[in-house]
Amino acid sequence: MTQRLIIIRGNSGSGKSTIAKRLQLEMGRGTMLIPQDVIRRDILKTLDEPGNASVDLIYEMAMFGRKKSYDVIVEGILSKGKYGDMLKKLINDFEGEIHAYYLDIPFEETVRRHATKPKASEFGEKEMREWWKDKDYLGVEGETILSSDLSEDELVGVIMLKLAV
Repeated sequence: MTQRLIIIRGNSGSGKSTIAKRLQLEMGRGTMLIPQDVIRRDILKTLDEPGNASVDLIYEMAMFGRKKSYDVIVEGILSKGKYGDMLKKLINDFEGEIHAYYLDIPFEETVRRHATKPKASEFGEKEMREWWKDKDYLGVEGETILSSDLSEDELVGVIMLKLAV
């Protein structure tokens, strides 16, 4: 079976991490999840600036997963300006099925969702507005834009349906 690369991007509070974790659960063993926040903040303790070390580490981890025959889910804000070149290289080099998603959720909705999270006190609307990138699409062939019209279950269902093809 061909390995699959699933990229899930969107602004803070858009639901990327929740969707990615659900997908990994649904897909089961042999699925590797690479969360940008964990790599950048927890493992490397680096700022999200152009050329930061997490860019290269995310690529290397995804290719490691590919080499070990894992399906790979990469999720995060992964802004096009900082991560776009790496993601395009990853898409080109992965040699498998590629699925790229962008969660295009309105700012007000991301703030509402963020307020329900356990880590909501770590940052707020002011910081989210500073980080906000409107319609930061990667612009790769087959990129699917997902809207807030869909529930969490529906989003997971849409992605799982595409993976089954």
